[in-house]
Amino acid sequence: VNPFTGWQQAFDPLLTPGARNYWKSHDFTELSDGAVEVTTAAIARLPGPECEIFFGHVGGVAGRVEADATAFPQRSSHFVMNVHARWREPAMDKACIDWARGIYEATRPYAVGTAYVNFMPEDETDRIEAAYGGNYRRLLEIKQRYDPQNLFRMNQNLRPKEGLRAA
Repeated sequence: VNPFTGWQQAFDPLLTPGARNYWKSHDFTELSDGAVEVTTAAIARLPGPECEIFFGHVGGVAGRVEADATAFPQRSSHFVMNVHARWREPAMDKACIDWARGIYEATRPYAVGTAYVNFMPEDETDRIEAAYGGNYRRLLEIKQRYDPQNLFRMNQNLRPKEGLRAA
């Protein structure tokens, strides 16, 4: 058992200055044979020595919090898959990003459709609502009330909507 802060710090060595990074992520209720087979095949095609596929298990204390108590709603026990393409040379951009997108697409049939929002790249704005699940509307109202100018926007965030009024 690893505390959540330890899990967060596990990514620190991967995020050193100067590296190029691209992430894709899925949540799974189980790691089925199909998901494992597809992942194993992708490992054989790693485009560089700093690329990886990481699986973590979320459960325990996280499941004791109600889904609507915080922004993060995925409180049932599940697995998180992070496909992390990391490289240094711009010439590797296409190969690394294509590899990450490929494993993401290949594992999609086995995933549940949600993800931890901080593991989603900029090109996944269409998944933000699913990431927040039933909390999305309430969070959007809070965003509109306290940050209508979208000052806090340096991540995958909720974007204020015109015409939405806070309760």
